[in-house]
Amino acid sequence: MVLGMSLSTLTTLHVVLSLIAIASGALVLRDMLRSRRAAGLTAVFLLTTAGTSVTGLGHVTGALSLVVLVPTVLALYQHCLAGPWRGVYAAGATAALYLNVLQALAPPDIVTQLVILAIFVGLGVLAVKRFRPCAPRLVHIRLPAAPV
Repeated sequence: MVLGMSLSTLTTLHVVLSLIAIASGALVLRDMLRSRRAAGLTAVFLLTTAGTSVTGLGHVTGALSLVVLVPTVLALYQHCLAGPWRGVYAAGATAALYLNVLQALAPPDIVTQLVILAIFVGLGVLAVKRFRPCAPRLVHIRLPAAPV
């Protein structure tokens, strides 16, 4: 029993979370390359990535993913992608997706690992350059003039 679940249940949960994290992460990366941000999809990606990292305890990749997620989440939710935090978020989200893919595929040879790394480095550089989401539009409310 791990985390109150049988090993089989934990493995199934880990696989489901991994698949959701990879699929949602691919969509989040696509949106970043188009300079868009889908708040709900991004939350799903970050939560399932954290979940897959936690349920894959004992793996270096999972621990590294959790380390990458900390500044990524801070950049998005605490610093609202302001200034250099936009790049921190774009790079961190791309790195977290890369680590998910690497963990899921577990390529046995170094050549495949290097090809996957090169692809994600290229995508990460593009994401940092292109991701410039618009600030949320503020609604201006006109208050009636105070009586004199």
